[in-house]
Amino acid sequence: SKLLGMVDGRTVEALCVDAACSGNPGWMEYRGVHIPSGKEIFRFGPVYGTNNIGEFLAIVHGLALLKKKGVNLPVYSDSYTARAWVRAKRCGTTLERNEQTAKLHQIVQRAEKWLQSNSYPNRVETWHTREWGEIPADFGRKNYCKQ
Repeated sequence: SKLLGMVDGRTVEALCVDAACSGNPGWMEYRGVHIPSGKEIFRFGPVYGTNNIGEFLAIVHGLALLKKKGVNLPVYSDSYTARAWVRAKRCGTTLERNEQTAKLHQIVQRAEKWLQSNSYPNRVETWHTREWGEIPADFGRKNYCKQ
């Protein structure tokens, strides 16, 4: 795996985000990790949801936190789906709305509203796992579910 802070052969400072899910849907959590320090900046969950929702919320959480702190760092995610949802300012999940998922759906709505009413200078970038190794925010689980 790549050295923390090395992206495509160059040293960068960035926020990397990732989610993990036990089952899909299942117990999901996400976090943001600063590179090159490797420090965990935020963590959320576990809540019942899907990996894609976690990846989406992780990007929005990162963007909102960086905006609040006035820090223009790129946010890296290895989720194509989540990056597309962020660009659309809309979470495209098909997760059923029920008692178990009600709280998560409220959080998703809050994230969509944030995207729709805020601008941010940060670039949302693709983490190229095949070339660079696992994203530093990876939870390192064998039952880790990708979309």
